[in-house]
This record gives sequence, structure tokens and C-alpha cells, in this order.
Amino acid sequence: MSIAVELRHIRYFIAVAEERNFTRAAARLGIGQPPLSAQIKDLEAEIGTQLFHRVAHGAELTEAGEAFLAAVKPLPEEAAAAIRAARRAARGEIGQLSVGLTGTAALNPLFPAVIRSFRRSYPDVELRIVEANSVVLLASLVEGRLDVAVLRPAESDPADLREERLIDEPLVAALPAAHPAARKPAEKTSEGLDLSTLREEPFILTPRSVGTSLHDAALAACRKVGFEPRLGPPASQIASILSLVAAEFGVSLVPASLSELNVPGVAFRRLSAPEPCVGLVVAYRKHRPPPLALNFARVARAIASA
Repeated sequence: MSIAVELRHIRYFIAVAEERNFTRAAARLGIGQPPLSAQIKDLEAEIGTQLFHRVAHGAELTEAGEAFLAAVKPLPEEAAAAIRAARRAARGEIGQLSVGLTGTAALNPLFPAVIRSFRRSYPDVELRIVEANSVVLLASLVEGRLDVAVLRPAESDPADLREERLIDEPLVAALPAAHPAARKPAEKTSEGLDLSTLREEPFILTPRSVGTSLHDAALAACRKVGFEPRLGPPASQIASILSLVAAEFGVSLVPASLSELNVPGVAFRRLSAPEPCVGLVVAYRKHRPPPLALNFARVARAIASA
């Protein structure tokens, strides 16, 4: 015989068991006493045994009733807790959020500010941070292995992702410390370096297959001032780009936030106006994005606009 006991029956049973009286239990539940008695009889019939002795002053639990009470007493609160958890999950307040970021995004002060604000707003969310190049991050978003990512956008990014632009960051020249442009007095570089003066230098860039947006932005900046850059050895990570620049293999164009780094052998110089820029976006799936991802994007937009 199958047993299908409803949660309301359990609530009614607990109220009678605790009050030891049908009238008081009915008042506590906000229902009439006859309907309560009928519900208890239905419960006893479903279980197949008597749960209460009806006595002159109220009701007393049978041995079966005592055993049933011990087993079911936590259920209403557990059900209420489950409902609260489901509602919080639907609002994106609990759970695990997988956040991807590129190496240059990680070095922008915007990213730690967003993480800090998100953790304060959603302290019960477990964050998993994954650093990779933009191509890997985009594939991980599409395949559902990441929930949201902060990365540099490119025109070739998948159409089934939503990208919300956070900031446009200027590009700066990364030069070997011994480069003539790096050794000029500060007053002579206050207006920015003319990018065309680097036309004879090899440019150290990320391969387009791993860093599309930064690669394309650097090429576009050079072409805009009239030259096709000569490419030096490629470097897949920002650390290796700066290492090759320090080793005097060439020059590079990198996001301005990197100029805050103290890299021995590398000098950073602003470029003359109009400065070329590269964007930074928060990206997530268009179709059924997790509530946590939408909350993260909302926090990122708020921090960026501030």
C-alpha cells in the first residue's frame, strides 16, 4: 500500500500533538475544529493506525502517535527552509558562480572592485575564479562550463553570448627601458608618444588565436597612424609579452592598467591623442543565464559606471 501524506496533514497532526487538544489546535491553525478532526481521521486512515486517544479533556498520543511525532516534527521547518533556499537560488543569492577572466582583465582595478562588491552583496555565494585567454573563456561560456566572464570583446565573439561593455581602456606602449622613447625626459613625453615613431620596431603581441581583441586592437592602432607593424615573436600571456619587451625583443601595446606594474626593464608610455582603446565587457549566455550571472553583471555595471 502506498502512503501519500500531505505536509498540511503533518502540520495539523503536530499542532494537535503539541496542544493535546483539538479545539486549541484548531484555533492555533486558524481553522474550524470539525475540519481539523476530519483531517486527522484521514491521516490515521492513510497510515493505517490510530495516532490519538480521544479523551474527555482533549487528545493523547498513542504509542504509534509518539513514534510518528518524533519522525515528522522536523519536516515543516525543513520544508520551509527548502522553500526559502529555492527562492534565494531563484534570486541569485546562493549557490556557486564560476567567473572567468583574462590575464589583462585580472590586472585592471575594476575586476577586484567588482569581486569585492559582489561578495559583500551576496556573501552566501561561492565564487570560483578561472583565468584563461579570451578564446577559452568564450568556449567555456557557450558550453556552460562558466557562468560569466570579464574579458576583452572581439567582433568574432559567439552570437549566443550577451556582452555588456564596462569600460574602454586606453592602450599604452610597453618599451624596453633602454629604448630612446623610454629615456626621454618626462616633460617631453607629457603629450604622449607618437605611435608612428615605432614603425621600425618588432611588435610583441598575443597570437590572434588566443587573444583576438588585444591583437586586433594593436594592429588597428598601428594602421590608423599609417604603418603595418612588423611582428616579433608571439607571446600568449601578458607576463611573457612584458618579459620579451624587457629582453629587448621588441615593443608592445598593452592596456593602460598594466602601466601600474613595476616590471624591471620595461617602461610604459602614453600614446598621443586620439589614444587607441580596447574594451572590457562582462559576458554571459543569452539563453537562460543563471540568476547569479545576472546579479554579477548588474554589480559589474554599477561599479563601472561609478
